Amino acid sequence: MLQLTGVVSDRGSKYAVSGGPVKNRSDVDSFLKTLKRDKKFAKATHNTWAVLWSDGTPLKGDDGESGAGMVIVRMLEREGLYDQIVVVTRWYGGTKLGGDRFRRVQDCVRAYVEAVNA
Repeated sequence: MLQLTGVVSDRGSKYAVSGGPVKNRSDVDSFLKTLKRDKKFAKATHNTWAVLWSDGTPLKGDDGESGAGMVIVRMLEREGLYDQIVVVTRWYGGTKLGGDRFRRVQDCVRAYVEAVNA
């Protein structure tokens, strides 16, 4: 599991990104369960995630952050990153970010992709 914490901070909200290789839905569920064993991540406001299977089929979960899973899917498609789950975690800071929340999700995915390709 690759995990980058403190990737972005915006108006009190803090973001982290985690990810790793997965082969099937069972691996996805197991990854999310392992992530949430860490109390800090279990108590996060949102753990938005997506995976793009090698056949091009997306699987995503918004966890209350409507539309964020699709943002991750589109970035995975653009980067050609298959069979990797990417989870963007947000701890809400008290101020609504509006559309900027999608930019923060993109920042996190970009940081993950750069770390994977480094």
